[in-house]
Amino acid sequence: MQIKKTYHGVNPELLFDEVRDFVTKQGMVVAEEKIETYSLPSDSSTFISRGTLTFKAEGKTGKADKEYVRAHIVGSAKSEIKLIFDIDESLVSGKKVTALQDDLDFIVGSYEVKSTE
Repeated sequence: MQIKKTYHGVNPELLFDEVRDFVTKQGMVVAEEKIETYSLPSDSSTFISRGTLTFKAEGKTGKADKEYVRAHIVGSAKSEIKLIFDIDESLVSGKKVTALQDDLDFIVGSYEVKSTE
């Protein structure tokens, strides 16, 4: 399952930290986390951040090595930020996905750019 969100006016590092905390709240552990910041060639005062988080199960035999969730965050506090969750539905229950989305919507939902499609 893939969840895509677009935000405007929120700090990408804040979003990165919130995503990490919300997914770990659902019983997963961080397997890898990386965030990098780049300046724009045309404007050295504007920065774009790129973050990746991967999550695995904690202490489950046989399933501990599988990636449960991967989150990608790209964007700038001065413009849009894109968030994509790749979730393995065979390993993560629908209840946990709903709880993750509810937490995310409560904290940063007011910054979400609503699609007109």
